[in-house]
Amino acid sequence: MQKFFLKKRNRMYVFQRVGDSNFSTFLGGIYLDRIEDVMTTDVETVSLHDTLYNVAVKMNDLNVGAMPVVDGKKLVGIVTDRDIVIRGIAENLTGSDPVQKVMTSDVITVKPDQSIRHAIHLMSEHQIRRLPVVNGDELVGIVALGDLAVNEKSDSQAKKALSEISEPTRGQNFLQ
Repeated sequence: MQKFFLKKRNRMYVFQRVGDSNFSTFLGGIYLDRIEDVMTTDVETVSLHDTLYNVAVKMNDLNVGAMPVVDGKKLVGIVTDRDIVIRGIAENLTGSDPVQKVMTSDVITVKPDQSIRHAIHLMSEHQIRRLPVVNGDELVGIVALGDLAVNEKSDSQAKKALSEISEPTRGQNFLQ
């Protein structure tokens, strides 16, 4: 009798024959299709009272373009590098102003048990590249378009979402 085991390969669990280390005997797999399967859980955050300068430095140090804003563990907003430039510098704010002045407080979020398809739909509909993942009001992770693009099940959907996100909108003012 042959023995098999379940092994995680990329973002898919595959059944592998015991002793077959090169996956030449692929017998089937279980694709991961929930947000919790692809989200980043170790999320760096900023607080409401952090300054624009400190947020910008942190974003630079971490090489990220967006940071969730929290009050304790509660998600209260998100700030992007574009927010700092357009809503901050272009509006003559200083580096010592609080991030609260430029952050987006009406944040589009997903729950860990929601589908990847739902996340892609939200990203396309709202032209966003990152979705904070919340359990109630508490931030538990973040999922980015890049996380979805490497998932074999959502790859083509993620490409479609990226093209829709990248399309310029006409006559819309995002600063309101």
